[in-house]
Amino acid sequence: MNRRPGLSARLKLTFSYAGIVVFAGALLVAVAWVFALRWIPDIDASAFHQVVNCAVFVTGPRRSDLLRGFAPAAAAALAFLLAFGLLGGWFLAGRMLAPLARISSAAKLAANGSLAHRIRLPGRADEFSELADVFDIMLARLEAHVAEQQRFAANASHELRTPLAITQALLEVADNDLNRDTDELVGRLRAVNTRAIDLTEALLLLSRAEKRSFAPVPVDLSLIAEEATETLLPLAEKHGVTIETSGDAAPAEGSPALLLQLTTNLVHNAIVHNLPAGGAVWVTTSARRGSVVLTVENTGEMLTPQLVSTLVEPFLRGTERVRGDHAGVGLGLAIVKSITHAHDGTLTLAPRAAGGLCATVQLPVAS
Repeated sequence: MNRRPGLSARLKLTFSYAGIVVFAGALLVAVAWVFALRWIPDIDASAFHQVVNCAVFVTGPRRSDLLRGFAPAAAAALAFLLAFGLLGGWFLAGRMLAPLARISSAAKLAANGSLAHRIRLPGRADEFSELADVFDIMLARLEAHVAEQQRFAANASHELRTPLAITQALLEVADNDLNRDTDELVGRLRAVNTRAIDLTEALLLLSRAEKRSFAPVPVDLSLIAEEATETLLPLAEKHGVTIETSGDAAPAEGSPALLLQLTTNLVHNAIVHNLPAGGAVWVTTSARRGSVVLTVENTGEMLTPQLVSTLVEPFLRGTERVRGDHAGVGLGLAIVKSITHAHDGTLTLAPRAAGGLCATVQLPVAS
């Protein structure tokens, strides 16, 4: 913003401190003067002769004498207080505003793109230290968010480049080999194109969830869970996985389409990343005080907490997740996380002691 030049905060505080000191000094001088006037009479010359003629002897100073002696001393004291207030105020204002200068310097660095800088203001807790700590937390979150976005952009570019490169290679092979079976080529091109479309739709869905471009309406998570499991039942039978759905009504508010996508992604992930045979998936819903919970558990291989913590990263897949006919685009759990945050909820992933994964989504209860 274009602002007109003005006084600095330090100069304003200096004038304020000096003004308070001078005002207090003037008030003290006024009180002393008023108190002194109560005991010293104001006697002029004629009154003095009358008193003398009446044989009354008066001793002590008169008001006029007191004024001539008191005024210069009071003026000198006020001048000293003014100088002392300005010097002391300038020093104190500098000490008080020193943390603000560090915060301003860090803000300028952040505005220029340096998010690694931290204020780390020393000293005990006060308003400035609280502001500095909040600013440090904001910088840390911004740095993590920017790094995540950079990784996402790089991974998305790589994932989108892969089907395009495969398509180009297939077309070059077909151009060099005119006797090649076109049906096989068309089938492979269709598969690659389908994967590219799925990836693009997943990216669009992820962007929509992050922008919260939806109008919230009442939604029952238990009905959403039933719909998702019924849709994925053929896939579960193909993989030899049994699905069990249970729980109570779970009234929430949000986008039915996005919440259905969230549940579908969780159940799909639980089916395809399960045991080779005899696997199971448990989908439950419940209502708690102030929140509703959707839990999807599945059997599977043993997972470490370190591996589970990376599963929500876009395009990062667990062990044996890149290969296979059920390999997704790597955005399933990332979309779940974004949809959950868009609904002001929390997503918790934890390895099961017997193997597999437990995913818990907690959303605010419908008002």
